Amino acid sequence: MTTKICIVGCGALGSVIAAHLARLEDVEVFALDVAEAHVRAIREHRLRVSGAANLSAKLFATTNPSEIPSCEFGIFATKSIHTRAAMAQTARIFGPSSAVCSVQNGLGNEEIIAEQVRYVIRGATTMAAHMVAPGHAGFEFYSELWIGPFEPSGTPFSLVEQFAGILSRAGLRVVAMPDVRGAQWTKLIFNAAVNPVGALTLLHHGAATRFPPTRALYEALLLEGESVAKALGVTLHGNPRNMITEGANAPGKRNASMLMDVFAKRQTEVDFINGAIADVGERIGVPVPLNRAIWQLVKGLEHSWTDPA
Repeated sequence: MTTKICIVGCGALGSVIAAHLARLEDVEVFALDVAEAHVRAIREHRLRVSGAANLSAKLFATTNPSEIPSCEFGIFATKSIHTRAAMAQTARIFGPSSAVCSVQNGLGNEEIIAEQVRYVIRGATTMAAHMVAPGHAGFEFYSELWIGPFEPSGTPFSLVEQFAGILSRAGLRVVAMPDVRGAQWTKLIFNAAVNPVGALTLLHHGAATRFPPTRALYEALLLEGESVAKALGVTLHGNPRNMITEGANAPGKRNASMLMDVFAKRQTEVDFINGAIADVGERIGVPVPLNRAIWQLVKGLEHSWTDPA
């Protein structure tokens, strides 16, 4: 029996996951993306992944959700700011027994998906990828992909384990966990330091880590995020400082995704990262002045691109 899986947002990370899944004979992969050149390249020349893995995958890619049949599983890999619109367009793809997994940055994506889908799976990963060209993703390194039930949706853990089994057979390093919030918050806290500091200073990851003022800001933001997680009863899965060190020591000059958004003058994911930590902290009474200030600064930067009066 063939399992149908839809990748919503087949950018860099989505392409890496899609290419792995397409290797399985009992899985049919459908990729949905808004980038017409990317979709056209996949259709004409296959999906290519190079770097940590070298893959050439044949799969169905489209910019039109109506061309995708009902799927048993979905993976959301869009920017968080596009989750609501993408979910509205794809809701019909997922039936009452389907499960959709978010592998996106930040907090709040699962809640949006759960408005339209019965079963939702939390996901978090530090796998890094970038687009080389339309139809071609550069895969920087493997890391674990942690998945678990989104608690309010009542997703059975057995369904998470079934999905984890498929992803593992495809060659991804998947860890199914009954409570994956610790992994999600570890990634969130890491992103809340590295992304906006890079975006606001224009420093690549290694440079910002080695420069004492920005390194100190990293640490202050980490401590603030950790305080919020602790107050929520979330035990972190690893230390975000180790993630910072690993990224800083990687070859080349690695720019945070939010810095890439700034270079392109497009809306960032700060609402789902620093804004989300600030919202939660203020709601539960944990001081979060740095995350709130960072959110305000990035929102101001975004506003400047509209040429305000």
